[in-house]
Amino acid sequence: MTGPLQIVLGTISALFLIVAVVFAYRAVRAMVRIIRTGQPDATRHGPVGPRLKTLAVESLGHTRMLKWSAIGAAHWFVFVGFYGLFLTLVEAFGEVWNPAFHLPLIGEWSLWNLFVDVIGAGTVLGILYLIYRRQKDHPRRQGRTSRFAGSNEGRGYFVEAVVLTVGICILLIRALKVSSGLTEAPTWSHPVSSLLATVLPDSPDLLSVVAFVKIVVSLAWLVVVSRILNMGVAWHRFSAFFNIYWKRNDDGSVALGPLQPMTSNGKPIDFEDPGEDDVFGRGKIEDFTWKGMLDFTTCTECGRCQSQCPAWNTGKPLSPKMVIMDLRDHLYAKAPYLLGEKTASETAPDYDVLKPSDEQVWASGYARIEGTNDAQAHRPLVGTLEEGGVIDPDVLWSCTNCGACVEQCPVDIEHVDHIEDMRRYQVLIESNFPSEAGVMLRNLENRGNPWGVSPSTREDWIKDMDFEVRMADGPLPYDVEYLFWVGCAGAIDDRAKKVTKAVAELLHTAGVEFAVLGSGETCSGDPARRMGNEFVFQMMAQENVETLNGVFEGRVPGTRKIVTTCPHCFNSLGREYPQVGGEYEVVHHTQLLSQLVEEGRLTPVTPVDRKVTYHDPCFLGRHNKVYTPPREILDSVQGLSTQEMHRCKDRGFCCGAGGARMWMEEKIGKRINVERTEEALGLDPDVISTACPFCITMLSDALTSKKQNGEAAEHVEVLDVSQILLRSMAPAGTPGTEHGAEIGTADDDVAGTGSAATGHGPQA
Repeated sequence: MTGPLQIVLGTISALFLIVAVVFAYRAVRAMVRIIRTGQPDATRHGPVGPRLKTLAVESLGHTRMLKWSAIGAAHWFVFVGFYGLFLTLVEAFGEVWNPAFHLPLIGEWSLWNLFVDVIGAGTVLGILYLIYRRQKDHPRRQGRTSRFAGSNEGRGYFVEAVVLTVGICILLIRALKVSSGLTEAPTWSHPVSSLLATVLPDSPDLLSVVAFVKIVVSLAWLVVVSRILNMGVAWHRFSAFFNIYWKRNDDGSVALGPLQPMTSNGKPIDFEDPGEDDVFGRGKIEDFTWKGMLDFTTCTECGRCQSQCPAWNTGKPLSPKMVIMDLRDHLYAKAPYLLGEKTASETAPDYDVLKPSDEQVWASGYARIEGTNDAQAHRPLVGTLEEGGVIDPDVLWSCTNCGACVEQCPVDIEHVDHIEDMRRYQVLIESNFPSEAGVMLRNLENRGNPWGVSPSTREDWIKDMDFEVRMADGPLPYDVEYLFWVGCAGAIDDRAKKVTKAVAELLHTAGVEFAVLGSGETCSGDPARRMGNEFVFQMMAQENVETLNGVFEGRVPGTRKIVTTCPHCFNSLGREYPQVGGEYEVVHHTQLLSQLVEEGRLTPVTPVDRKVTYHDPCFLGRHNKVYTPPREILDSVQGLSTQEMHRCKDRGFCCGAGGARMWMEEKIGKRINVERTEEALGLDPDVISTACPFCITMLSDALTSKKQNGEAAEHVEVLDVSQILLRSMAPAGTPGTEHGAEIGTADDDVAGTGSAATGHGPQA
């Protein structure tokens, strides 16, 4: 069935294939060379088995994409269609020459035919749905709230058009084989094609033409993406596999929890004796590791990270997506200089001629510097518009480290690690950071706490307890099960001290033997590390490890137990201190209290007739996946009715205090804590509950402001789950237990049962 038409189309297809393969080979080789200019990172290579398992689960199972169910399902069909139907492209080369051509060996195998029909139809329907969603969520309709704000829309349209065209061609080719009598496969094996065949002519030549269109569109796509190495919406189809395989954690978990130690040339920096050529943080694009560069390359510009970012959602310039896009575009523009193909001039150009571009107007107003030129070679990684910076300082310092971006990214990009590495360079090398944070750092160095108060005040809360609180003095006696790490907030902040007292009282009631360090405790170092001052963190962590090792002297692993109320301390002590030699079994107070309730050692007996909504602390929830214990505690309290906020658990919205933001002024956009409190108040709760001292501070401040403006009822309160549990253990009839109360003003009323604000409390 080969005629002149087939010969012409077949010859063109073969020549085009050669051109496309050459372009693709050169593109992949260039991309690999560029990524290999990054710093080494030997932590990514093993073990192979778990990494392959994670790759299979995340790619074939689409586990991360299916967090957004309908979009994830549609993308799964497009994904499977791209790879699973690759053989239909091979078959098309034969069909151009001979319309009756079938793949060798597979031939007209019924199961293969059914697979192609179902997945082909699924690909067409899937991409149509994704096109619909892109238009429905388009910035021209939703403005800044669109997750596509700042994305390269033209590139997205191109990819969608290619997928749709190829999918339609697959179905048309198969339908034309049916209508032209060129297949003997049973009808049940091609249900969609058989239906289409009823409206198509008997035309083998038309089949060859459609096959040619499929080939040309596919190869044109390959040539285009080969010429645009920073076209992440297309390249992620290949690079995502490698990015998932080489993700930070070989157990498949996301890159949250502990920050990684500062490294230079692939090795951790020894702060006591750093090397002369050690690179502190990331000050230039080439300072990132090869995995960082692979991250930048893999960004699909889908905007899931942006849609979940608390900074972006409250009008700040930080978009995790655009941070990665800007780093990617700068990397590939600067590539000839990194590869030694070009040499930069000795002096930097004048950047004051920059104008905001359409793509960048969504963020900080920066213009992308187009092309490869000396401007790219000299640009600082972080800098103002006048300095030609790739990332605006306001973008860098808006991050709360909440981890929403990392949690949502379908291709495992490690946004928080990259932002923190840039912060490290700004703090340690440039000494360029928000001035108010400098006060916090000085307080940490001089007084061992962010507030700068005397260390002796750490023991003040103990004076209000009506039982003896043990003080650790040397190695703990073996009858002491837990060291209670109170934390800076828990010992200093008045609101957090109530939580400390509540937890201590509950542990005492349950018969749990514990001790505290008192004035011997210092800050875990989390604010310094998240600020970017790794040196101060290392200093404080090593000091604390020395103290803790002394307390746990003689104890074997499994008996070195610490309980803490602060998720930041929980994360640092349990997951970051192993980096400096501190191995402990660290639990959050909600985990321990939930266990004690389950064991019957704590029994809530008094109903608390209140409506509660629970706010997930980021460093307890997303960073450490502790979602259930706080809710189990609330469920154990009789009379409570609980209702989840729309943004909860792994999609929880930050309070605004993380990433050392607690110690920086929030000058841009809406305050994050106000946004979160308004969301909680929308449920008309009596109590906004949480399990973090910083969350309590942020939510309480916003709630107080709302009350002053008449936007919140006076009886609404912010309580830690431990305070609610303690309230439920008060004797029946205690004021405040049935209908609750605001937090009591008396130091010994940590559960708030005696507040005058309640109808059951003392009356004036």
